[in-house]
Amino acid sequence: MGNMTLRNLILSTFLISQLTFCKITLGATIEDLGILDKLLKRNYDRRATPTNHLNNTTPTKVYVELFVRSFGSPSPVTMDYKVDLFLRQKWRDERLQSPEFKRPLDLNDPNLVKAIWKPEVYFPNGKEADFQFVTVPNVLVRINPNGDILYMLRLKVTFSCMMDLSKFPLDRQICTMEVASFSKTVEELILEWNPEEPISIKGLGMSQFELQKIVPSKCHEEFQIGNYSCLVAEFHLYRLLGFHLVQSYLPTILMVVISWVSFWMDVNSVPGRVTLGITTLLTVSSKATNQGAIESSYIKALDVWMGSCTAFVFLALLEFTVVNYLWRKECSRNWQRVKAQHSCSADFMQNNHSENIGRSPSNHSMLQMKEKPLGNSIEMSVSNFVDRNDKSHYLGVVDQPVIPVEGINVVEPFASVMNCQPNYKERAKSIDETCRIVFPLSFTLFIILYWSYYLIA
Repeated sequence: MGNMTLRNLILSTFLISQLTFCKITLGATIEDLGILDKLLKRNYDRRATPTNHLNNTTPTKVYVELFVRSFGSPSPVTMDYKVDLFLRQKWRDERLQSPEFKRPLDLNDPNLVKAIWKPEVYFPNGKEADFQFVTVPNVLVRINPNGDILYMLRLKVTFSCMMDLSKFPLDRQICTMEVASFSKTVEELILEWNPEEPISIKGLGMSQFELQKIVPSKCHEEFQIGNYSCLVAEFHLYRLLGFHLVQSYLPTILMVVISWVSFWMDVNSVPGRVTLGITTLLTVSSKATNQGAIESSYIKALDVWMGSCTAFVFLALLEFTVVNYLWRKECSRNWQRVKAQHSCSADFMQNNHSENIGRSPSNHSMLQMKEKPLGNSIEMSVSNFVDRNDKSHYLGVVDQPVIPVEGINVVEPFASVMNCQPNYKERAKSIDETCRIVFPLSFTLFIILYWSYYLIA
């Protein structure tokens, strides 16, 4: 029985001590709220700044801090980016200072926010903004015993970011967040960045850009009605090249190199070289067309690259076209000369028909020669000349012997026709061999100049 009585006594003492502690804690919180209510009812005007009682000669300093939870990649189409952030503002209001506070008061009461003075700030370059209400209004007011106040909001803001895409996709962008006073001029309110850590970023990851550095600075909003304090945070971003290297640069380089294969193909492979040139040209052109999602009134770095690659492929196709044209033009001139000389020979033989009739095997053979068209006669003469190995000057017509004509050389024109194609092949091979060196060197020089200009300049 004695042990039971002692145990009950100890348990009762412990319970009484816990209840007393809870009562003291709860009483302190209620007392603090009561003290706060008295301070708000006693000569407190939320329309006046905390330094208004100093004859409005000293502006109120508000320290601003941004805590960025998410940062969306800037869009080159809409010229903006979305941010989920906490806006923290700190200032001192001596009207809410009381040594009777036992602890700082953390309150999430929209009515209290309406009852106290707070800086009326806004985002000058903000396009859209949403206040978070899930699951409660995301607002916090912390009142310290010395009168320091922390006012924190959670917002989703879409900021404008006017980007220069002349170096896209090798560009570097500077996107800003601006915080400025809306209704109080610099004579009443001055905004300052928090000296310890003005801008904090947690878990920042963007699909197209990488953050290089953050530069907080001050700015001024000047209007006709007055000057207003302003803060700006500059986010220096540079674009990641992995996607564009795989999707744009490497495929076009391969297409340009493939177009050079035609320089090693035979000059007479007209279907193969034309097909290769047109295929690579269409591939590069379609690749350049697919980059038109980003519209701009000026030329971008990617447009310069695509246009240059298209030009190199087109020049490779044009090289074969020029060579083929020159060959056909040279052979045509030689053929016209042979026809002219053959026509003169035929007229001369016709005029001397009566004198040389005895040398012909029969009048019927000469009649066949007269009735044959000139073009067929030339073709048959060339074929008969190639088949015969003797050195006599004969003009064969359907394997019939012809009358030798003194003073007229019929073999020389045909020899020039037979030597036309070999001469063309030598010139074509010379041009192709030159292009095998000129095209790769030119394209390599272009790549060096391109990357040096857009990455260094």
